[in-house]
Amino acid sequence: MQTDEQLMLQVKGGKVEMLAILFEKYNIKLYNFFLRLTGDKGSSEDMAQDVFFRILKYRSSYRGEHKFTTWMYSIARNVNIDRSKKNEDYPLDQKWTQEPANIRAPEEQMTIEQDHLLLDRALARLPLKKREVLVLSRYQGMKYKEIARLLDTSLENVKVLAHRAIKELQDSYLGLKGGTL
Repeated sequence: MQTDEQLMLQVKGGKVEMLAILFEKYNIKLYNFFLRLTGDKGSSEDMAQDVFFRILKYRSSYRGEHKFTTWMYSIARNVNIDRSKKNEDYPLDQKWTQEPANIRAPEEQMTIEQDHLLLDRALARLPLKKREVLVLSRYQGMKYKEIARLLDTSLENVKVLAHRAIKELQDSYLGLKGGTL
């Protein structure tokens, strides 16, 4: 089984059909990354596809020195920045909707959905850099070391940023919930 880095090096070398394997592996992760950043399903789908278009377009710039995912999320961050420049930022906390997870008692399901909505709204209120660190680490499973490389900062800075982001998320969540857990 080939690593992501080996697959991308093949894409860089002209075997563009190998990108389909990477697409299958990362398309949903990218969609979820963008959804957590923007709260917009349609834009998230478009941006995830744009990342793969850019991977193909800029494949010659891939060096293979670091993990493929670090390079891919670097492109994803640029896609999000470009989208933000084209569109006025809209209030993210009004965009979030949560799909029902599974069948539960109506009262329990409603409480869970409300908690998810409040958490998503609290996440949307974080500054972009803090939101990115939380989404990349908690939802995308990236290590702090990889995030530090992606953000071009030190590992310690990422740890501090993550700690502050979690505290800010907690405060925002509690504020939205009315100060109680």
